[in-house]
Amino acid sequence: MTGAEIIVQVLADEGVDTIFGYSGGAILPTYDAVFRYNDKHSDGPNDAPMPLIVPANEQGAGFMAAGYAKATGKAGVVMVTSGPGATNTATPVRDCLADSVPIVVICGQVPTDMIGTDAFQEAPVSASLGPLAKHCFLVTQPEQLEATMRTAFEIATTGRPGPVVIDVPKNVQNWEGEFRGSGLLPVPGYRQRMRAVEENLLTDADCAGFYGLLQESQRPLIYCGGGVINGEAAAVMREFAQMHGIPVATTLMGIGAYDTTDKLSLQMLGMHGTAFANYAVEDCDMVIAIGARFDDRVAGVPEKWAPNARCIAQFDIDPSEIGKVKPVAWSHVGVLERDLRKIIDYGKSRNISLDLQEWQREIGALKQTYALNYDRDSELIQPYAVIEAINRHSKGEAIITTGVGQHQMWSAQYFDFREPRLWLTSGSMGTMGFGLPAAIGAQFAHRDKLVIDVDGDASIRMNLGELETVTTYDLPIKVLVLNNYGDGMVRQWQKLFYQGRMAASDKSLRRKDFIKAAQADGFEYAVRLDNKADMETVVQDWLNFPGPAFLEVVIDREAGVYPMVGPGLAYDSMITGDFIPSRDGPRSGDDVDGSSMF
Repeated sequence: MTGAEIIVQVLADEGVDTIFGYSGGAILPTYDAVFRYNDKHSDGPNDAPMPLIVPANEQGAGFMAAGYAKATGKAGVVMVTSGPGATNTATPVRDCLADSVPIVVICGQVPTDMIGTDAFQEAPVSASLGPLAKHCFLVTQPEQLEATMRTAFEIATTGRPGPVVIDVPKNVQNWEGEFRGSGLLPVPGYRQRMRAVEENLLTDADCAGFYGLLQESQRPLIYCGGGVINGEAAAVMREFAQMHGIPVATTLMGIGAYDTTDKLSLQMLGMHGTAFANYAVEDCDMVIAIGARFDDRVAGVPEKWAPNARCIAQFDIDPSEIGKVKPVAWSHVGVLERDLRKIIDYGKSRNISLDLQEWQREIGALKQTYALNYDRDSELIQPYAVIEAINRHSKGEAIITTGVGQHQMWSAQYFDFREPRLWLTSGSMGTMGFGLPAAIGAQFAHRDKLVIDVDGDASIRMNLGELETVTTYDLPIKVLVLNNYGDGMVRQWQKLFYQGRMAASDKSLRRKDFIKAAQADGFEYAVRLDNKADMETVVQDWLNFPGPAFLEVVIDREAGVYPMVGPGLAYDSMITGDFIPSRDGPRSGDDVDGSSMF
């Protein structure tokens, strides 16, 4: 086989069914190999086993692969050319590393004898993308190409998932050699670390220590992060919580790990978490952290976070996360699904039961008293009401993707999620423009599911060209733009922390006619909603439209994201706004140094 054919065959062996990418000279041999593979193995023109989906921009391809990976748990695959093709993937590569998302990026590169000569469309991929990825390979020995491909998938999907980049010179793609059908690169250090995690089993003594702490607790709380979803441990985590009646709060990335409609759900905690979740953290006497890393959006002031907790127990797959931010009394590094199953079985075998009825009543009272709320009598369209209207139809079963900003937080707060892998967003990097291409990737992963991209007018501009990708492939994605004519989250911070000085945000782009743009890109359904009385009817029509559908909603420009824990503050200083009660009376951002953390 040629090197290009070897690449494609390994992709097939790894079960890849979709490739996202943009062509160019340095990757053409592999693109041609994909074409020939599909031509040979398909039963018709629309039955390619490994379709190559073409975006408007390579960044879009990266986020499509991320959306695919988040929605499935499988590695998303990106295939781009050298130079700008590769560097355009830098943002999604870093985004995937920050959120532990498995993707494999295959870049074309100039021939090996031209590397370092500033050849046409040459870029130092290893030097530029290496620090942004979980691992980066430059294949200079063609005999190692096959093993490198397989090893890339191994590294991307095992342990803490992440992006792996493979830089393949054009002469390596054109090389001819034997296809072995098996084999991996020797990466002994990595495999040793993975083996240590896999072999680190919980003992009965470990379980006894954990339950000893838990039985001394009267107000335990589960703090659940994205690691639960990545580790396919949501079902067993739910079983553990329900077995003992322990309330569950999730991070932004952990949304969906626990059914948000369940009585034990506290929904999201943190900077823009629900008030009742944050107050529960204030009140709890034990925190059980599962696949969560105590990041700054959750534990902004670590020494003041969960001030009444006597102890923290932490489960994770990454040893570097144990005790990194908060000291822990008990911890275990291992495979989450297996370890939680051991904890459950140990508790059952010894008939361990907890009496948490009083704590559960307190949680119920917190959820009732400090429920999410907004100005329901306003004549302007409130974004929260739009999401509630959609939620009544989607019932917590749709895949929701978002850009980044106020609309992202409103979606996290007001949508229900019954299962994991329905909430796809950019967390740690906070990358505007994520939502639309991620929705495309998710729709290719789940052809029959309802996929909704909730976007902001500023965020969707970042990858607006992907509207054409939606219609080109006739994907029934529902695109929602909550238009407040500007960078709403930036304006909210400027209003709270910078005495209303709207630096740059007063000149944010706002001339775009999104309806004409959507129509120009082929959307047959493209509607602007600016009358509150029409909301229910328009939302229903938009969701029921059989193909791609675009809805722009002109919302109240002054609508804010509340609750909000200001930068450098603890939960006891939470700003709840005008419509959610606060334990300590109304607060503003006057005493906050807004520059300390965005």
